[in-house]
Amino acid sequence: MASKAKAAAAAAILPHDALFLGFDSSTQSLKATVVDAKLRIVTSEIVHFDSELPHYKTKDGVHRDLSENGRVTAPALMWVEALECVLDKLKKRSFPFEAIKAVSGSGQQHGSIYWKKDTLNSKLQKLSHLESLHGQLQDAFSTIHSPIWMDSSTFVQCKEIEEALGGAVALSLLTGSRAHERYTGPQIRKLYQTQKEVYENTERISLVSSFMASLLVGDYVSIDYSDAAGMNLMDFKNRIWSHVALEATAPHLEEKLGPLAPPHAVAGVINPFFVERYDFSADCLVIQWSGDNLCSLAGLALDHPGDVAVSLGTSDTVFGITTNPLPGLEGHIFPNCVDPQSYMVMLVYKNGSLTREEVRDRCADGSWDHFNKLLDETSPLNDGKVGFFYKYPEILPPLPVGVHRFCVKEAESLDDVSEAQEVLAFDPSTEVRSLVEGQFLSMKTHSKRIGMPMPPKRIIATGGASANHRLLVLMATIFGCDVYTAQRTDSASLGAAFRAAHGWLCNDQKDFVPIASMFANAAEDGAIQFKLSAHAGPNDLQAKFAALAKKRAELEHMLVAKYGANSTL
Repeated sequence: MASKAKAAAAAAILPHDALFLGFDSSTQSLKATVVDAKLRIVTSEIVHFDSELPHYKTKDGVHRDLSENGRVTAPALMWVEALECVLDKLKKRSFPFEAIKAVSGSGQQHGSIYWKKDTLNSKLQKLSHLESLHGQLQDAFSTIHSPIWMDSSTFVQCKEIEEALGGAVALSLLTGSRAHERYTGPQIRKLYQTQKEVYENTERISLVSSFMASLLVGDYVSIDYSDAAGMNLMDFKNRIWSHVALEATAPHLEEKLGPLAPPHAVAGVINPFFVERYDFSADCLVIQWSGDNLCSLAGLALDHPGDVAVSLGTSDTVFGITTNPLPGLEGHIFPNCVDPQSYMVMLVYKNGSLTREEVRDRCADGSWDHFNKLLDETSPLNDGKVGFFYKYPEILPPLPVGVHRFCVKEAESLDDVSEAQEVLAFDPSTEVRSLVEGQFLSMKTHSKRIGMPMPPKRIIATGGASANHRLLVLMATIFGCDVYTAQRTDSASLGAAFRAAHGWLCNDQKDFVPIASMFANAAEDGAIQFKLSAHAGPNDLQAKFAALAKKRAELEHMLVAKYGANSTL
């Protein structure tokens, strides 16, 4: 096995003078990251939509439609101009574009772009380097409003699609997720129902990822089957469009979506527009783009089952790799964009850092130092005090705004959660610990349900709150594994750069090359650096937390049955 691994690593050597470019087209910005053959970061650049492209009049990168509850869109042309802007910034710094062997990227998931009929022949395939890209494509779309992941206006369409497919569970078993309002399938169905003329005038529907790749190639680029799993339209195990899902969404949809492609495949060579305007090499490859969460997985070097990442940000996200996905009513499953044999599983919690900050402000005078002192004043397990804190309507579990506090006595001895006593308030130190323990216990419980291995081999913590060492110690104890922190926070654009190198390598070898082989050749001072921040806690304490997690899950089930997602407290 060792000799086989060495041989694979020897075959995974990138040209010593090569550079690889990765983009991240996110909600609020477009970022570019360049790495060299040893996966060291060479340079990066960014364009902020609101401040640098103010003529699109976005706030936080989006348009919120005040006339329709929950409708959130972004102008597709803004993303086109942002691509030019970020390349112009690099050009002004005399960046050597000719050294780039391959380009790839990540796009905010679920967003959709609608290309107008005859755009391919009349515009996209006839780009001139003498004119701006956005100027040539300003009339290329059948609608200028691209619905994005923040949109929550498709409740009716979600229910229609689930009903047509035999229910939410059946849809999840087929596509990897139940119907979600932000998912592309319900968004397309709504557009077909409410703007039929726009749908009929559309010749191709792209995701943000395939849209940006299409700009670079000058042709329609396929949606990759990793990002396609965020649409409620693909048979996620067979990695083909599901005809029953397509028919339940809109007519003639497959011809508008085009074929699917493996995420490591070559989408094409870069368009002459970029060769003439920026001095890219004419043989620079464009590797399939994919979704931002999927590229983050690559950027964090999660390359085998047992790896789990926890992002502690505005929303908290847990994602990892499994070979045995368990689709259900919670969580999301995507084919892994850097390993065709495994899947990425993901949980999203709306109540992340903003909820922690609310408790900090209320209990700790707005001070994280005081917050940590309060956490230290209580013992692990919190003497059986359990809390559920929802500053915003929660996705997982589906519960409305509210706070619930329970005393479950000795966590390891209580057999019936109906005996748990609900109380109106905890003292500040108990409140702080019940919040943090509750968030991590929920992550562990729901991660196991969707097929993530428990305990993980390791956790890589990212996001702003990962700077709080006390939170990481508690995370390590509850999950029962060591916790590492990433040295960089821009994992999506970095992952896209890694994927550009990986796609180039697969094309060069004319076969799929495990990305771990490429990572094995990275320099010690390369971008793949993690710091061990917290060791797994004692086994006896882990067992007690496992018992508390079970009790908390039963309380959660009781709350969902009582209040549900659409109830009010």
